[in-house]
Amino acid sequence: MNSFIVMIAKKIFMLIFSAYLTLSGSALINPSTAEPIKPSGDANLVFALIADPQLSNYMPARYNYFQAAAKDLKNAEGLDALLNAGDVAENGLAMEYSIVADELSGLDVRHIVAEGNHDIRLRLYEQSLSRFNEFINTLNGDEDAVSFHHSETLGGYKFIVLGSDRTEFEENYLSPEQLEWLDKELASVEEGQPRFVMVHQPLKNTNGLPKVWNSPIDSAGSIGPQSDELKAILDKYSNVFLITGHEHTGFGEYTYEKVGKNIHSVNVPSLCVNNKDGENNDHGLAFVVEVYDGSVLFRARNLSEGKWLPEFDLDIPLENAPVGGAVRVDYTAE
Repeated sequence: MNSFIVMIAKKIFMLIFSAYLTLSGSALINPSTAEPIKPSGDANLVFALIADPQLSNYMPARYNYFQAAAKDLKNAEGLDALLNAGDVAENGLAMEYSIVADELSGLDVRHIVAEGNHDIRLRLYEQSLSRFNEFINTLNGDEDAVSFHHSETLGGYKFIVLGSDRTEFEENYLSPEQLEWLDKELASVEEGQPRFVMVHQPLKNTNGLPKVWNSPIDSAGSIGPQSDELKAILDKYSNVFLITGHEHTGFGEYTYEKVGKNIHSVNVPSLCVNNKDGENNDHGLAFVVEVYDGSVLFRARNLSEGKWLPEFDLDIPLENAPVGGAVRVDYTAE
């Protein structure tokens, strides 16, 4: 019965989308194939990084941008994974996840996804968890996703995903048990290797917060009450890359910040929602990340238009990288 309802809802959405294109005079966005995604060097691992598509059944413009971005990703060469830093769906509806999964169908990469507040805030926790994990397992063709927080190793690199342990409206609750688990996961990574940690909301007072949230409250727009505790755990370890979304800020001064001694805090612009407070606030903004022995390169890209934005690239060296490793030295953005 549920699958039948989802099927009908998708058909209704596609009718609305077709009407939107007709009445608005818009056309489908076709990303350029002149600059397809491909590694700039002999990278050990390459993954695309997006945040906040927030697709919904009543906002067809967002679907337009997402559809174009999906085409760009499917046209990529050498892509190993797609990371999504949360807010996949505007309302956490099964139909919304189904639309996303349909658009990404055929993209032969590993999908690593964090939940966002829009994915969980409108229903019981267990329903949100079940629906979200079913979506991820559909993308990956397995049954590995069972929790909002998990870790996996891809190409020899550890990816740690954090997620809320209860329903929250705007923030994210990390239980003591999850924070203890995180500490152990970080400790298991070999020194000199990057530690990729993804959670939807940034740490407080980072990446322009709370200014870009237009609030005088110190913790506004952040992960919430566990922010200081999370920061203390992350800062114990070298080469931590904290990947977040949530802010809807474009590429610019708030995209990257070195936090504490060891945390590289990267806030990803929204893929489909209007961005603000950046030098580039277009739709379709994302990173293509190349991991090398001695550095991690975040290549800025507009996926909806299929073009690189090299002025917003982040080239971050790794501390205590293996001696004699193949360090990339010849990168030039096209």
